Amino acid sequence: MTKPTPEVEALAAERLARDEARMTGNRRRSLSLGGAWRQFWSHPSPFLITGTLVVAGTLRLVVGGRDWWEALVPVALVATFPFTEWLIHVAILHWRPRQVGPMRLDPLVARKHREHHADPRDLPLVFIPWQVLCWLLPGLVLVTWLALPTTASMLTTLVSIAAIGFGYEWTHYLIHSDYRPRSRWYRAVWRNHRLHHYKNEHYWFSVTTSGTSDRVLGTYPDPADVPTSPTVKDLHAAEARG
Repeated sequence: MTKPTPEVEALAAERLARDEARMTGNRRRSLSLGGAWRQFWSHPSPFLITGTLVVAGTLRLVVGGRDWWEALVPVALVATFPFTEWLIHVAILHWRPRQVGPMRLDPLVARKHREHHADPRDLPLVFIPWQVLCWLLPGLVLVTWLALPTTASMLTTLVSIAAIGFGYEWTHYLIHSDYRPRSRWYRAVWRNHRLHHYKNEHYWFSVTTSGTSDRVLGTYPDPADVPTSPTVKDLHAAEARG
């Protein structure tokens, strides 16, 4: 792989420094973890996901009963989530608009993600769009109801998915907020995702881990060996020009 030139590396460093300067500049002030938590709840996505979690959890307690294999559901979902997250990020969020006959295929979630790349500091764009959650959450209820053999297992699965979804939203929000990393784990997650936004959008697709799926799937290169992408803030721009 071609080594990036000093000029390109300087551009990447300037982008990152300029963005981080906003953390303590006039636009926003540095946040405590408590302040970040309160700000998190000023957006609709956490309420929609938490509502699903509370309703499904309450119904699960009412239904009662437990099959031994139900305990495997949250374990399996947590274990596979880094790869599910990677696949969604690559195939859906980075979806390239396509023209199929008279129809242009460009879903809202992909359009919002392109806006998110254009301005990673615009916090409303960090969250799953509420319009998407309004059909996605009922869709998950229907799919789990059709796919699973019992009401109890359906509700266990919904609780697990909602809890994982909440964890994803909180982690992604925190990375883009003014809260600065303190723990070693969070610093690694924070750095990994910022490389995706400021270095090269074709790598580092993990969000809630420090590159678990990227390492396995070959999208975790040494940053020094990766050229800074000219389209990192304007996804698919080169293709559109071509």
